[in-house]
Amino acid sequence: MAGNRLTTSLGWDDGAVVAVDQRALPHEYRLLRLESVEHLVEAIRSLAIRGAPAIGLAGALGVALSVWRHSDGKTVDVRAVHRDATLLAEARPTAVNLRWGVSRALRRLPDGPEGVLAEALAMLDEDAATNRSAAGRAADLVISLTGDRPARILTHCNTGRLATAAVGTALGAILELAGRGRVEEVLVDETRPLLQGARLTTWELGEAGVPHRLCVDAAAAAAMARGLVDCVLVGADRIAVNGDVANKIGTYGLALAAARHGVPFIVVAPESTCDPTLADGSGIVLEERGPEEVTGFGGVQVAPARSAVFNPAFDVTPAELITAIVTERRVIRPQADGDRDSLAERVAAQTREVADFPFPGVRFQDLSGVYAQPRLVRDLAHALAGAYRGRFDHVLAVEARGFLLGTAVAQASAKPLTLCRKPGKLPGPLHTVSYDLEYGTDTLQIQRDRIPPDARVLVVDDVLATGGTLAAAEKLVTAGGGRVCGHGVVLEIAALAGRRRLYPSQVFAVHTVGGAQ
Repeated sequence: MAGNRLTTSLGWDDGAVVAVDQRALPHEYRLLRLESVEHLVEAIRSLAIRGAPAIGLAGALGVALSVWRHSDGKTVDVRAVHRDATLLAEARPTAVNLRWGVSRALRRLPDGPEGVLAEALAMLDEDAATNRSAAGRAADLVISLTGDRPARILTHCNTGRLATAAVGTALGAILELAGRGRVEEVLVDETRPLLQGARLTTWELGEAGVPHRLCVDAAAAAAMARGLVDCVLVGADRIAVNGDVANKIGTYGLALAAARHGVPFIVVAPESTCDPTLADGSGIVLEERGPEEVTGFGGVQVAPARSAVFNPAFDVTPAELITAIVTERRVIRPQADGDRDSLAERVAAQTREVADFPFPGVRFQDLSGVYAQPRLVRDLAHALAGAYRGRFDHVLAVEARGFLLGTAVAQASAKPLTLCRKPGKLPGPLHTVSYDLEYGTDTLQIQRDRIPPDARVLVVDDVLATGGTLAAAEKLVTAGGGRVCGHGVVLEIAALAGRRRLYPSQVFAVHTVGGAQ
């Protein structure tokens, strides 16, 4: 079916589901008119309709189609509708959105054909609004992570309006950023074997006038290594409770490369993609598709006919590799949110409070036990580096115990380290600042040539008390021509309000206590 372009990727027209045939793009814009559930299921299985949100909506429209076909105007053949609903829900196993869409539409079955159809059409409208909200939230996050300059973004598969009802998830965020003038270039993975990136994402970006280049999947890591990527944005087909994410095959490898090169890795998806029944990604069923998708290309056989094939359509990216998951309602930070409580408990178990040291009335937080645990130090370093992933390119460690953690953070993030020392320890020329402590005064210095101009600096120390030391370190960074992206500490003494002194700079503290230092 050919015709005028839809304002959404799929819709309803007088007893039929109408959808953009994504198999024909980019060479032809073709509409499908699907008048039976069997034809709709085939369209989903053959990827004429694809993308987790889109197939969820197709599932809801399929239930409406079934009710429409199995109604005589007075009664509905409920058994036939439920049989069709099962066919729809099982059309593709990985994306949770499909069962969600089918189940939601079925709840309106007592209201008859009009009620089910009204629900499905309302879901189309909700999806567009949901995507706009998530895209705006994700764009704000990208800007906070990449700074003031336009970003160079890498994306995988297709997550635009073709994969949803309208707007898109990860690609929606990219288009939102482009609308704000915050995109320098988009690198588009081709997304083997069916080339959703090459065929669909480039088509959407071209229509929107967004600068982009297509790259083979295997070039993504090399692009990160060459500093061509500021952020990775992808979608999701299912998200487990712990933050593990199933997405198009190749996503896991991208996340590994991003972690190696300190590039933020952001997932954008609707809340309907979150599966509250799965504790982690080990329970996600990963669809495997036919060998012909790999052994041939464009109708030409490229592999020996008898070659065995491994062709998973999806993989699972562990939560620890994900900087943030953005939905229409929230920003989830799996690394910080998932590990922080357990790390805090481990820090608390190794911290000793010493009364009246170094002066009467002071309760000293002794972290010697923390530094005696190599694995704990490693995990602390990864937590701090992960909390600021993609936002810093230099580490400043404050004398003396900050040296221990700062070194570990620099190693974990593969970033250069500068030492902030007390007087008499560094040859000049120097930047110097004096400041008040909770029990005296002190001075810190850094060498003038150690902070590159415009460097984004993460300041690392062991304890945040009144904030005097970290505030002084921030002044030294500024004097050297850099800017502080945030502060990272093992322990924060909340009663001394150091965080307030450092505002508006961000502070990431693994463990917080209430008493005075």
